[in-house]
Amino acid sequence: MTLIRCAYEREIRQLLDTGAWPQACTPELRDHPAHCRSCGDLILVTQAFRSERQVAVAQVYLDPPGVIWWRAQLCRRNAAIERLGRPVLGAQIFALSIVLLIAVGLAIFQAKQGFRWLAGLTESAQWHGLHWQSLLSASSSLVAIPEMRLSFLIPALLVLGLLISVIGYLVWEELK
Repeated sequence: MTLIRCAYEREIRQLLDTGAWPQACTPELRDHPAHCRSCGDLILVTQAFRSERQVAVAQVYLDPPGVIWWRAQLCRRNAAIERLGRPVLGAQIFALSIVLLIAVGLAIFQAKQGFRWLAGLTESAQWHGLHWQSLLSASSSLVAIPEMRLSFLIPALLVLGLLISVIGYLVWEELK
């Protein structure tokens, strides 16, 4: 790098900036960069940058504004759905854990009772032949109703858990 500048450098820079190099210059100025390293480098770098800029500008393609807006809205919607889906997933996990806890609790309770509810199922088959009025009026048959209720409670809780899971799934799919 030299500290002394060429006398023609300013004039060459102006011609390069206006795009008039080498058409609008004198033959003496046109031959000068062959002997002056500073002016030759200036012309070389400026022309290289200008040609690369033209190539880059020609390659740029911007999507229409409507497409850009649509993508932004889609991205915003997906982020909102993801934010809303987290509590729904938590609710589904909570409902599943409650159903499993109830099922395990009932299984443990029935294991302690010795599975007397199986005997209640055979008795319930006999009850279906009776009329409801005679079942309710007989005081001796009221003793067997708690066992019958338990035999209906387990399937009812399982169906309830299944319904909660299906509703949670449908809500989850609707939010997607």
